Parts: sequence; C-alpha cells; structure tokens
Amino acid sequence: MKVNGTLETLEKNQTLYDYLTLRNFDLTKIAVECNGNIVPKAEYKNVILKEEDTLEIVRFVGGG
Repeated sequence: MKVNGTLETLEKNQTLYDYLTLRNFDLTKIAVECNGNIVPKAEYKNVILKEEDTLEIVRFVGGG
C-alpha cells in the first residue's frame, strides 16, 4: 500500500481505523483520501485496506 507517496506493509484484513490508530493519528485532526475518494470518518472502521490501495493523509494545522 502507498501512504503519502511511501510504500508501507499492511496487516491482513486491517481496517483504515486500525491502521490510523496503530500509528497514533489523532482522528479529529486528519482527513483521509483512499484511491482518490475522501473517506468519511464514520466509515473508517468499515474500510478494509488492500495492498493496491493509495492513501493520502492530511493533518490539519492551526495558525494565523
């Protein structure tokens, strides 16, 4: 699987939610695109990741 341009190894039958929480992402401060489609946060536990998937994870940063 490719994440933000970097190849990563997946565990079998890993959900997007599991992937993100195992890597300590703050789910309230990110947006995720999977294969060109934005994934609603309510769907994170339903998305089973595959080796051919491409994820883009964007963190929200405050500033002024």
